[in-house]
Amino acid sequence: MTAFARQGGALYAEGVAIATLADEIATPFYCYSAAELRRRYRLLAAASAASGAAIAYAVKANGNLALLSLLATLGAGADVVSEGELRRALKAGIAPARVLFSGVGKAADELAFAIARGIGQINIESEAEFERLDRLSGRGGRQVAVAFRVNPDVAAGGHDKISTGRRGDKFGMTFAEAEALYARAARHPFLEPVGLASHIGSQILELSAFETAFERLAQAASRLRARGLGVARLDVGGGLGVAYRDDEREPSLQGYGALLARLARASGAALTIEPGRWLVAPAGVLVTAVNAVKRAGGRRFVIVDAAMNDLLRPALYDACHPVWPVAERGGALHAATVAGPVCESGDVLAGDVLLPDLAPGDLLAIGQAGAYGAAMASAYNGRLLVPEAMVNGDRFALVRRRPSHDEAMALERLPDWT
Repeated sequence: MTAFARQGGALYAEGVAIATLADEIATPFYCYSAAELRRRYRLLAAASAASGAAIAYAVKANGNLALLSLLATLGAGADVVSEGELRRALKAGIAPARVLFSGVGKAADELAFAIARGIGQINIESEAEFERLDRLSGRGGRQVAVAFRVNPDVAAGGHDKISTGRRGDKFGMTFAEAEALYARAARHPFLEPVGLASHIGSQILELSAFETAFERLAQAASRLRARGLGVARLDVGGGLGVAYRDDEREPSLQGYGALLARLARASGAALTIEPGRWLVAPAGVLVTAVNAVKRAGGRRFVIVDAAMNDLLRPALYDACHPVWPVAERGGALHAATVAGPVCESGDVLAGDVLLPDLAPGDLLAIGQAGAYGAAMASAYNGRLLVPEAMVNGDRFALVRRRPSHDEAMALERLPDWT
């Protein structure tokens, strides 16, 4: 816990007591540390400096505008996968030229919006998308910089559902398909092929997968150049993992930086990386209050007011997050299942964690929750979207408030025939 540490037995976010935040905001809520975001961005920037790699933050990990704005001040660009994420990046102050548009199913109106805003690069993932861009690109007479996302057939990632670079995954295309479309784009009056892109998965803890993917990208760039085609850029995606459990270790930043530098030398291309989880997961916690403690079938359940709609990762990926009592307690630790109030047996936020005796009203913090937490939240069971706070030193701000129930229903209409 770098940003979240104990002072006098109480858990703090930088200089602000978590219990103070709970009094002001009411649980459940997310809390982010500005200091930890800055620290991790600067560590990654330093590690990748030798390669000259540009950092395009993967907005899907956490699209909060305050968080995006902070990263923009540090020099981050953005990797987006929808018009909504693109609008967020632009509103947060990220220059259009520093935005990459990824994603396997970009709609025509999304592509038109991106072209009109003059973003830096669109990553094409299929021949159908190429044809769609062909039809759209002449509007306004503007050149559109495109890269072609290849699927390097590399298995990587912390779960089957977040491994994206295998032969049978839906993302990207084969090298042969990408190289054929690259040649077509080189003859196009408005599409400018600038390079290749790849992303092999998320929550990767072993560098060997990156090494294999990088080598295959460099070889493809060499083949294109042998055909007289320029390859100015390589977008190598993201995927750096974080340690959710005590037995996990983050990949070496120095080792990752060395792989990037080797790729830059071998390819002669400008590199872009797309970190998401690595930057923001350790900078956030989900704070929740105990509603009840009960036993069932020999198990101790700690029922809290946060639920799977607030933090979906455990239910969706069997993900493990650390759980910390906000107020330090003595006494023996006992195995517990931390579960929410949603009417699903899968509404479990942490299983078999060691916790002290707890009572209704006690606060818990679920760690490593800054990525794919609030970004994946829903209003399932009629629950309100979880609010978000950001701490900066001894100050904090509510950076997304909790809506009212009336606001949550405001988009709905009763037809006159009901």
